[in-house]
Amino acid sequence: MTEPGEPTGSTRRMPTVEQRDGEAPTPAPDASADARAPVPTLDQGDGRAGRFWSARRVPAALLALVLLGAAGLLLYDIAAVRAGYPAMQWRRSLADGLAERHLDDVLVLVGAAVAAAIGLWLILLALTPGLRGLLPMRRDRADVRAGLDRTAAALVLRDRAVEVPGVQSVRVGVGRRRAKVRALSHFRELDDVRTDLDAALERAVRELGLAKPPALTVQVHRPAKKG
Repeated sequence: MTEPGEPTGSTRRMPTVEQRDGEAPTPAPDASADARAPVPTLDQGDGRAGRFWSARRVPAALLALVLLGAAGLLLYDIAAVRAGYPAMQWRRSLADGLAERHLDDVLVLVGAAVAAAIGLWLILLALTPGLRGLLPMRRDRADVRAGLDRTAAALVLRDRAVEVPGVQSVRVGVGRRRAKVRALSHFRELDDVRTDLDAALERAVRELGLAKPPALTVQVHRPAKKG
C-alpha cells in the first residue's frame, strides 16, 4: 500500500521548465524533427538551371494531322488499286508530272525548297527549348525548379527604378541576356541619377534570383521640352 500523497509505481513526475516572470513559455522540442528526411540539395551548389522546354503542341498537332491525312489518302488509293479500281486523278497527274519534268524545273525547285524549309523549321523546333519569355531561376534544391516571366522581371526593375530620387519615368525591357533601362530625370544631375540607378538595379537583379542574371544597360535623359 502507498501512503496518501505518494506517487504510485506506475506513474512518474515529468520534468518541468521554470518560467521567469515576463518571459514567453518555451515550447517543448518536437521529437519527430530529427526523424524528418533532409531536404535534397544539388551537389554542385552553383545554382545552374537550364531553360524550360516548350511542349509545342500546336506544331506537333498540325504536323500529325497533315501526315495522318496524307498517309490515309495514299493508303486508300493503294488499296483501291489493289482491288481493281483505277488510281485517283491526283496520283496519276503527280506521277506523270514527275516523269516529264526535269530536276532543274522551276516547280520542282520551288517544291524542294519549301520541303527543305519545313524540314529545317521542324528540326529547329526539336532542338531548341522555346519559352523565351520564361527566365529560369537559380536552383538551390534538387526537387524544385522555378522560372520568372520576363514581363514580371521588367515590372520589378521598373518599380525599383522609380524609387530613385530624380527619376520621372522609366521604360524597362528584359531579354534573356540583357536588360535595357531608359529613364527620364526631371531634376538632379544625370550622372548622380545614373549612379544611383546602377546601384539600385544591380541589387534588384541579384534579388530576382535568376540563374543567369541579365547584363544591365542604363540610359538617363532629360524629358523633351514642350513648345
